[in-house]
Parts: sequence; C-alpha cells; structure tokens
Amino acid sequence: MPVSQLTDHTGYWLRMVSNAVSQGFARKVADKGVTVAEWCFMRALYDDNAVAPSALADRMGMTRGAISKLADRMEAKGLVTRAESETGGRGQVLSLTPSGRALVPVLAGLADANDAENFSVLTPSEHETLAQILKAFVERRRLTQPPVD
Repeated sequence: MPVSQLTDHTGYWLRMVSNAVSQGFARKVADKGVTVAEWCFMRALYDDNAVAPSALADRMGMTRGAISKLADRMEAKGLVTRAESETGGRGQVLSLTPSGRALVPVLAGLADANDAENFSVLTPSEHETLAQILKAFVERRRLTQPPVD
C-alpha cells in the first residue's frame, strides 16, 4: 500500500497557513509585552467592567486554573486587577486596568493588520469563502476553545 505524502493532507496545508498567521501575530503582540493568550484574555474582559474568573473561564473555554495563572501574570504586568465581588462572599472579579484597557485597541489593530497582511494574497471573494468554510468547520465540529497558543 502506498504511503501518502504530507502534502496530500488538508491538515498539512491548514497548519502551514496557521503557523504563518499565528507566529506573525505572536511576534507583533510580543513587541507590546503580551502573549496571544493574554491578548485573548484582555479582549474577553474589554466589553465588561468586571467579570468573575469562572465566567471568564466558561467564556474562553479554559480551565479556572488557566484563567487564574493568566490573571496572575497580567496583574503583575499591571494590565488586570482583582477585586472582591459586589455580591459579597469570597468571590472575585477581574477588570482591566486603565493601561490594559488602552492596550486592547492597539492589539486589535495589530490583529487586523496581521489578517490584512496574510490574507491580502486572496481575492475578497476567496477570503470570504475561506472564512465561511472555516466557520462552518468550527461549528460542525463544535469547537469552542479559542486558539490561544
């Protein structure tokens, strides 16, 4: 039986594109002092004033332990604060600091530029078709965890 070539697999081509897009973006955000996971975390917090770590974990499809570690790192960088929940008890909420809130639009601009750089080789129609196919794949496979690494 013949052995298939690497290039015979759709996954090979997806990984090639994914590596190019994600590694380029990781370099861009690293220049701003954050990781891709931290960017995802910050963007998830951006639209809310305060979010319970458990709610953020559910929203991001991550464990509470992973959220706690990210929050620790980002608190040390001065991008996130922890406060006692207004509902009382031992609950905490996470919020972006003013510097964290100011950084989110900058990082979003880098994400937009990264997409434009990488996908400008496609026609607008090809880009739209690719996005639709990938979204359909994610939906049908019920993939929920954001790609943070």
